[in-house]
Amino acid sequence: MSVVPYKDKQDPKKAQVAEMFNNISSKYDLLNHVLSLGIDIIWRKKAVQMLKKDHPKLILDIATGTGDFAIEALALNPDKIIGVDISEGMLSEGRKKMIKRGLSDKIEMLLGDSEGLQFEDNKFDAVIVSFGVRNFENLEKGLADMYRVLKPGGKTVILEFSKPKAFPMKQAYAFYSNAILPQVGKIVSKDNSAYTYLPESVQAFPDGEDFLAVLKKVGFHSTVCKPLTFGISSIYVGQK
Repeated sequence: MSVVPYKDKQDPKKAQVAEMFNNISSKYDLLNHVLSLGIDIIWRKKAVQMLKKDHPKLILDIATGTGDFAIEALALNPDKIIGVDISEGMLSEGRKKMIKRGLSDKIEMLLGDSEGLQFEDNKFDAVIVSFGVRNFENLEKGLADMYRVLKPGGKTVILEFSKPKAFPMKQAYAFYSNAILPQVGKIVSKDNSAYTYLPESVQAFPDGEDFLAVLKKVGFHSTVCKPLTFGISSIYVGQK
């Protein structure tokens, strides 16, 4: 049974995730930084550093949202970054951001489905995702398509929430994500379900070694998991 944002609806997960992000798109950046106490910015910087020695020229940012991870990846000095997302609302906010910062020539934002990417095989030097893979309707299918569009030797770098394992962070994080996060999210975003879905989707996600096993299953090798901030999130790396 997959975790979905709107339990009273019959729509598949993909449609519900798109609807949820459309609903919260105008408040998404603010909520992200507030709810993670700004640590998400540091996490993204660390994830991008994992590609520093690879000098990727063409990067695909999946579940790009409003483009924060794509902007961070400009530190790698690529020729181009293409961001794809299933939420037109999030892309619209992202495009405004790119115009404001004069980045539209470097970062292109397209409507697209991570489980059916409209790109040819072996196209990208790197495929990156931040806080997006747990929203895939079919995790294996999404990762397999990421593998397909990567050039041989190319890398994927995935930043995703994980579950802290050690006392007292495990207990503190559980309290925060189940009691505080949904309330703050509800007040700011006006979407009652979005920030209840977030902790539920984190709980259901196969993190750590379990996620590396899925990466290996679809073909990635030299896989690495690097926990961040007591295991609240993790960076995963895999090579084609």
